[in-house]
Amino acid sequence: MTDSESARMARILSGLSAVAQELLLETDWASHRHAYGSGEDIPVSLCSLVDEDAEVRSEALAALDMGVLHQGSLYTVTAPAALFVAAILDHPMGLAEYEGHFPWDDGPPRSLRAALLGWLGQVAESAAYGEDPARDRANWEWQPWHEDSRGERDPDELAALQACRDIRPALYDAVEPFLSSSDPHVCETALGAAMPLLSAPALGDRVPCAAALLRARLGSMTGRRERAAVARALSLWGMDTSDLLADSDPAVRVCAALGPVRVDRPRALAVLLDALRDPRTTDGWFPEPLCGVDGWFRFTVLRSALDLAASFEEVAPVATAMVAAGHRSIVDNERGPILFRAFPAGYNPTHSLTSAQRALLRAFVDTDEATGSISGNWLWFRAAGLPENREGIAALL
Repeated sequence: MTDSESARMARILSGLSAVAQELLLETDWASHRHAYGSGEDIPVSLCSLVDEDAEVRSEALAALDMGVLHQGSLYTVTAPAALFVAAILDHPMGLAEYEGHFPWDDGPPRSLRAALLGWLGQVAESAAYGEDPARDRANWEWQPWHEDSRGERDPDELAALQACRDIRPALYDAVEPFLSSSDPHVCETALGAAMPLLSAPALGDRVPCAAALLRARLGSMTGRRERAAVARALSLWGMDTSDLLADSDPAVRVCAALGPVRVDRPRALAVLLDALRDPRTTDGWFPEPLCGVDGWFRFTVLRSALDLAASFEEVAPVATAMVAAGHRSIVDNERGPILFRAFPAGYNPTHSLTSAQRALLRAFVDTDEATGSISGNWLWFRAAGLPENREGIAALL
């Protein structure tokens, strides 16, 4: 650390809370690792998060993105860094506007506080992955071969994962006050962090209180985005959202149907299928993706519909129409999951194809030449126990 860095850190430290100071000074950062090596350089980045210079703040958060949570990977330094970030959420500098560091960080203007909450949400998402296989399978990015690729984990990786899971109660305590923020971006990113945090088994008793808080605010919300985000949170937490399935806004109705619905399953599934009949409109509901939802929104809607359906026959007309439409979609995120749902136990050559399975495979054959619906999704065909080329599928029909 240079003399100028030491002087700057000393100045910033004096303005931090006692908890933040203790975390920074008493953590053995050199004993931790991040994506690029020793964590001894992380204190400078953490202090720089609340520097007076906007560019320095932006570079500091970029360092956390690149090193402490590199592409969603957790490291031994991630947990103590996340605790520090949680401890500075109420710092006065949190009100300053955050300027994205990367060229692709072109979202709407937001405060540093919103950006820090967003980062904590990403940590929580990574910590929750693998904890509930059923929840993972409902994620739009899940692929069946991921189950076979986890293998033996490095001890440091396991230690990092457990450490990040252990600190979730402390992270939620820091995030919860901002669920009532008057700043819509702060409120949304706080909710985006709270959702994966409250998926932790140890935090299940906090869900009713959080749900009641959101319900109390829902009546005064008028914007599609904020109302849809609340409906999605309530749904994914397993709350009763049957009233929201009749909302006047189709985006709110769909978000209320995304979770493990406990009541009114047929109506929730009907809401999702209606949205998939016009996927281009559905994709346009949220030009800026909701917190925790990446990719085209129809991918999330589709996975939820496939997961909610009691059988493929319930979704077959809409799902087959999506394949038959012939639009070139992103590989693996649309046609592949549809195929896998049609053959949940794998193709059994001793059993005749159902009419729904036959119609689906015919749609794949008819669109393969134009869109690569088979050739571009061959891993999904392999996972379903089916031939991996057009000729092989055509021979089954």
